[in-house]
Amino acid sequence: MGSDHYFSASPASPENLRRIRVRLAGRDVEVTTAGGVFSPDHIDSGTSVLLGGTPPPPPGGQLLDLGCGWGPIALSLAIDAPHATVWAVDVNERALDLVRRNAEALGLDNVNASLPDDVPDDITFRTIRSNPPIRVGKNELHGLLERWIPRLDERSDAWLVVQRNLGSDSLQRWLASTLSSGFSVHRASTARGFRVLRVRRHGSPRSEPIDIIEA
Repeated sequence: MGSDHYFSASPASPENLRRIRVRLAGRDVEVTTAGGVFSPDHIDSGTSVLLGGTPPPPPGGQLLDLGCGWGPIALSLAIDAPHATVWAVDVNERALDLVRRNAEALGLDNVNASLPDDVPDDITFRTIRSNPPIRVGKNELHGLLERWIPRLDERSDAWLVVQRNLGSDSLQRWLASTLSSGFSVHRASTARGFRVLRVRRHGSPRSEPIDIIEA
């Protein structure tokens, strides 16, 4: 249907379950995907850049995949950090069901696939990893990031991958101007037309202006 997007809460398009082989956290695995979710036939280029251009996650604590889709980032975090709790958050209920299926099939019992409002308000995150849904529109995207980035633990990082021609540089500037002085924004890398942005929450608020660092 024309109004059916991967960021629809309940996709109306046919489910069309399929099995694909992908490489996650150094493992060749088979996962289930479906129509009506983002990039159902493969790991998209942006997510590949993010997975290949970020450090291993913290070994414990609460980790967040924001806009998880069928789960490549969340599943990778769960494999790499088996003692952490991974929150896979999306508005798309079909995507969340796929994450649950895939986590169970891979023997990962540390993944919580949840709607945004179902994540307890008192949880903070040791890392946030996201290929954010740029196509939802600027206002929705900004609201999403304003909601979740401040939930980073102190001395923790969010890593965002954004296509350069879809506004990565303007998003970097917006983050720097919007977040408090306890954060810094850094362009960590550029690859295949994508920027990886690192947003760090520092140990305590600082009086100087927020940093914008370009690789």
